[in-house]
Amino acid sequence: MTANDSLPYWRLSGFYFLFFLTLGAFMPYWSPYLKSLGMNAEEIGILSAIIVFNKIFSSFIWGWFVDHTGKRIQMIRMTSLLSVASFVFVLLYQDFWSLFIILFVFSIFWSAALPQIEAITLSHLGERSDSYTKVRLWGSVGFIISVVLLGKFFEYNPIICLVPIVIFSMTLVWLNSLSIPEIKTKLYQPVKTSFKSVLLKPHIISLLIVCFLVQAGHGPYYTFFSIYLEEHNYSSSFIGIAWAVGVIAEVLVYIFIHRVISRFKLRTLMILTLVLGTVRWLFTAYFVDNMIVLIFTQCLHAATFGVYHAVAIQYIHREFKGAHQGRGQALYSSVSFGAGLAFGTLISGYLYDSFGSMEIFLFSALMSASAMVIGFFWLKEEV
Repeated sequence: MTANDSLPYWRLSGFYFLFFLTLGAFMPYWSPYLKSLGMNAEEIGILSAIIVFNKIFSSFIWGWFVDHTGKRIQMIRMTSLLSVASFVFVLLYQDFWSLFIILFVFSIFWSAALPQIEAITLSHLGERSDSYTKVRLWGSVGFIISVVLLGKFFEYNPIICLVPIVIFSMTLVWLNSLSIPEIKTKLYQPVKTSFKSVLLKPHIISLLIVCFLVQAGHGPYYTFFSIYLEEHNYSSSFIGIAWAVGVIAEVLVYIFIHRVISRFKLRTLMILTLVLGTVRWLFTAYFVDNMIVLIFTQCLHAATFGVYHAVAIQYIHREFKGAHQGRGQALYSSVSFGAGLAFGTLISGYLYDSFGSMEIFLFSALMSASAMVIGFFWLKEEV
């Protein structure tokens, strides 16, 4: 199957839906689950960071494997199944070091699928790559459904129920992967432009630093936002709604962002998201007790993740072509959702224990402001 063949829209959309349905169960409620086991903030930060830390190397290794074998879907099916098999052990062991080992192994497999699904989707779209968000938005829909329903569910049921729910959802991800057709991928061949020469372009280095800082700023949010709201006496239902509001805003962006990307420069859109990101984290730090302001900051997720991710994907897709595509998407995932998110998650755990909850979002604002400065001076206008 090539980029000119018909797009398996619902099968790809279904994968995004189920993958982010799983993240919607895991991301907001994993920290409260760990807290229920008696973990402190530092331990929660470490156990959350280890899940994304492995993306630093594992995503890129899987990308290298796919570029050299062409077996993209086979790899996704295998790693999705191994993700379920490894996470099952969380049912059996709840001490810190056992969870550390289990999550380390689990994350090697879990981090493999998404960058390659991104590459498959973009390959199918071909010249229509700006329509990527029409497929990706179903992931956001899955996330919304998950966080809202589970927010209500955990008002009446113990948080310990989270683990079997996540296992079931991961199993659905694997089953869906069996329905996605393989796309013909040219095996790795030496090309005139080496991967290293693309990677070492100054504007690509700048882009990767920006992506690292953006996701470092999101580390405190993904790890401690639910606990932060619990501390300020918000209910489980409201916490679920707050998460959902952010992703609903993201969905609205995905509906029309392909038109925006075709009309505006990527650099302009990226810098705008960094400005709004700085505002978001400052407001989250200082106005958490104001429900209206809090909902407004969640709406800014449309920019800090929705627009940011769509723009970053386009940057990577336009620069890393042909035989470099799998590793290019994996590199983006490794640097941002791997190294950046792991760094932000780990630092937020130490900051939370040493200084308090407000300070971790001031750290987020600092990361976003730093990315804004780098983007303004060093991001390339056109790629």
